[in-house]
Amino acid sequence: MIDLFLVRHGPTHAHGMVGWTDLPADLSDLPAIERLRAHLPADAPVISSDLLRASATADALAGGRRRLPHDPALREMHFGGWELQSHADLQRSDPERARAFRQDPTGVRPPGGETWSEACARMDGAIDRLARAHAGGAVIVVAHFGVVLSQLRRATHLPEDSLFAHRIDPLSVTELRWTGRAWQAVAVNHVP
Repeated sequence: MIDLFLVRHGPTHAHGMVGWTDLPADLSDLPAIERLRAHLPADAPVISSDLLRASATADALAGGRRRLPHDPALREMHFGGWELQSHADLQRSDPERARAFRQDPTGVRPPGGETWSEACARMDGAIDRLARAHAGGAVIVVAHFGVVLSQLRRATHLPEDSLFAHRIDPLSVTELRWTGRAWQAVAVNHVP
């Protein structure tokens, strides 16, 4: 058994698809960070993606917790040529692919990026390695919207259209538990 506390990084205030673009997080809401730090298990190690918005959030939350090395496999989905474009921009520039992506993100690849299925395989592998390495305990994973959704997908088995309807706020916690047989969702998008 393992408990995963999936924390979405602090807000970037970017409007558009932010995947591998390395934007900083706004960590100025110190009371929110303190509430989140107090909510998380004190003895759990902290790991993050290597992107600045996640690693800086993890550093702010770590306190006295052990900080594990950044893991690039915990990055957001790679949107390639769609990086920082809004859905409206994408609809204007590449309407056919935009429509196909909305209908089935699992198999549509943004130019120079990755499909949702490829991103999930990468993220699942990272989470599975953490679950094996920290079995019997808890781990705090500071990452991205897509990482949280990819793992919520494993726990809930929701289809993509329902999955993408979930709200995952910056500085929120989604807690999942591996029972040894299956992932279970304990809390989704909890903002302490």
